[in-house]
Amino acid sequence: MNPTPMPGRPVRGSTTGRSLMAALDLFGRRWTLRIIWELGNEPLGFRLLQRRCDGMSSSVLQQRLTELQEARLAEVLHDGNYTLTPLGHDARESLGPVIEWSRLWAAELADAPPTAAEGGGDG
Repeated sequence: MNPTPMPGRPVRGSTTGRSLMAALDLFGRRWTLRIIWELGNEPLGFRLLQRRCDGMSSSVLQQRLTELQEARLAEVLHDGNYTLTPLGHDARESLGPVIEWSRLWAAELADAPPTAAEGGGDG
C-alpha cells in the first residue's frame, strides 16, 4: 500500500513531492474524487457514503477516507459521520473549472462527426 501523497514527499511523477504532483497523485487514486464530491453537500455515514459511491468495497472506501483524513481534506465528526474540512471544501470548489470544461468537451464531441478511431471511418 502506497503512503498518502503529501507535498514535500516523493509521489508519482515527482521525487521532490511538488505540491501539484502530490495533489494529482491523491486525486488520481481510484474513488478519491467521487468521495470528495459526495461529501461536499453534507456529512455522510460510512454505509450511506458507500451506497452513494455505487457500492465500492468497504476496504477501498476505508483506505480512501484514511488518506483524505491524513491529507486533512476530510474528518470524522463526533457522530461518526464523515465530512470535508475547509481545505477539502476548497479542493472540491477548485474542481468547478474542470467540471465546466468537461461539459464543453462533451458538447464539442456531441457536435463533431465520429473519427476513424471511434468507428466512423471507412476502415
